[in-house]
Amino acid sequence: MKKVIFAMMFLLPALSWAGKEKPKPNPADYTMAVHVLSSNLVNICQDSWGMLNPGGMGKATHCATAQHLNALINGKKFELDSVDIQGSALRIGDYKARGDDTMPPDAYEYHIMFEFLLPDGTTRTYRVVGESE
Repeated sequence: MKKVIFAMMFLLPALSWAGKEKPKPNPADYTMAVHVLSSNLVNICQDSWGMLNPGGMGKATHCATAQHLNALINGKKFELDSVDIQGSALRIGDYKARGDDTMPPDAYEYHIMFEFLLPDGTTRTYRVVGESE
């Protein structure tokens, strides 16, 4: 009996979390016009050091696949990388997004994330990694 109660203590929170759906985004919040000019997959690799490596101490390289986009957002050309690991390239075309495409008057770097609203109602987040004229 104690084993059953113990198992339920761990199972019930997982079941309640699994039943909750993420609320659907409101399309009215996505007011920025986005035109994806090009889309491709890139490998982003990062070196790490220390005990987290499978072989113990030393250097290990970890790679993940991300989407890299060239996009025109409100008339500005940006290069964007997906925040999440992606296994497919986004189709070129028009999308809506939300985010902050303004910079403070004294800023000289971008620290911007854009959230795209996709036609099926899901979203994807991209960070600015470059701009061009």
